[in-house]
Amino acid sequence: MAGIFIALLSGTLMSIQGVFNTQVTKQTSLWVSTGWVQLSALAVCVAAWLLTGRENIAALGSVSPRYMLLGGVIGAFITVTVIQGMGSLGPARATLLIVIAQLAVSYLTEVLGLFGVEKQPLEWRRLAGLLVAVGGIILFKWE
Repeated sequence: MAGIFIALLSGTLMSIQGVFNTQVTKQTSLWVSTGWVQLSALAVCVAAWLLTGRENIAALGSVSPRYMLLGGVIGAFITVTVIQGMGSLGPARATLLIVIAQLAVSYLTEVLGLFGVEKQPLEWRRLAGLLVAVGGIILFKWE
């Protein structure tokens, strides 16, 4: 039950963050806004690290495979693409497409067992659910 609540909270925060970042970009620029997002996130993470236990940062040196350390780089491009998507499509349409892309890529990751994720069998029921979600985009009045 906690996982469901956390996932719903995550989606809520991501949508609000996208709107905030898009508004900041309108008043500054894409890279200034994105830089601010990453810098302020770093400040929050450092503060949380200082307050919660100070795990060893050197542990990052033993992360394997090394490409797993690219999450922050990907995060910067997530911020940029969310800002651009929301700016051109509006928050609701952009979020619909973002969620569909997340669902499709996440399911493909599970089915193929990519990036160290335990491989799961292809289930037609889940594939049908993805197609229903795509249909929801059309019903959401795509023009």
